[in-house]
Amino acid sequence: MTGLSAPPPPPGLNESRVDGFLRSQIPGLAGVPKFTPIVGGQSNPTYFVDYDDRSLVLRKQPRGELLPSAHAVDREYRVMAALAATGVPVPRMVLFHPERDVVGTPFFVMERVQGRVFGQYALPGCGPAERRAMYESMADTMARLHRVDPTAVGLGDFGKPGNYFARQVVRWARQWEMSRTRPNPWLERLIEWLPAHLPEGEEVAICHGDFRMGNLMFHPTEPRVVAVLDWELSTLGHPLADVAYNAMAWRTLPTE
Repeated sequence: MTGLSAPPPPPGLNESRVDGFLRSQIPGLAGVPKFTPIVGGQSNPTYFVDYDDRSLVLRKQPRGELLPSAHAVDREYRVMAALAATGVPVPRMVLFHPERDVVGTPFFVMERVQGRVFGQYALPGCGPAERRAMYESMADTMARLHRVDPTAVGLGDFGKPGNYFARQVVRWARQWEMSRTRPNPWLERLIEWLPAHLPEGEEVAICHGDFRMGNLMFHPTEPRVVAVLDWELSTLGHPLADVAYNAMAWRTLPTE
């Protein structure tokens, strides 16, 4: 996988304990596993776990006190497992462990997908024709997601239907109040402005919640999406929320 780098393993992950647990749950794992932390924007710590015969990814909650409903690895696992039989490209789920006895937090394991991850919308190293095809694949992937019937894949209760934007604004304001360390008049003004300017319409779809270039994996050599990653903000919501968030890159300055 390109586009990601690996720092030294952080403290707290007992590799021997994880190896023993995985071998008890997944038959046939061979060799000594190699654990490689992944960086690149993930708020939930994520690791490659490579055996001789199988490449896996372990994704867990961060340690410490968490905001309510944040870092919901259980929801990530559930939505990707539900989408496995649809046309939405997601990694194959292997297992979910809700207890804290193995890595200190709940976690899930999925199959590793080989491909390219780009942190920049400019898609460095890709020519114009390839970039166009990649953007078209990105749009097609989003449309595939929004066409999925939530009830048909067992996600009818994955979120509250209706009033999505209003509920999001209330949640954002509450999270700001819980995490604020100093006054910010711009955010206070935004909190007042948003409720008075909510979009109309109650269309409901499965929303990724963080649909951007950095959360897409492209085929190693072809200009097509092979996996959508980082589903911790997914819910039932208005599909235009994903569209607007994805298009926000056109309105903001690059970070690099």
